[in-house]
Amino acid sequence: MPGIVERDEIDSATAWREAMGYLERDMPFHAHETFELRWRSCPESERTLWRALARWTAAITHLERGNTEGASSIARETLAELAQADPTPLTREEINGVLASLAMLARA
Repeated sequence: MPGIVERDEIDSATAWREAMGYLERDMPFHAHETFELRWRSCPESERTLWRALARWTAAITHLERGNTEGASSIARETLAELAQADPTPLTREEINGVLASLAMLARA
């Protein structure tokens, strides 16, 4: 399976689009790596958001690998973290979708 595109940074729109594409193709670890790259290269004001998105996809990865306890634990922590994050540059609809996914993962 190919990895993510190698680069030093990624903008918000590209990170979201690529990560969601990976999730649609059932590649949550790749989505995690994409969000993590954005987290490392984003402005300070967006760090909480991108870290939470990276953790969300880490929880999905854990669930797919059979670690339901780990997925649930990460999801519960990330729900609280994301609720405190400034959702900019994402839309409220996008954030609400992530929050709904995290709520389901927290109950795994």
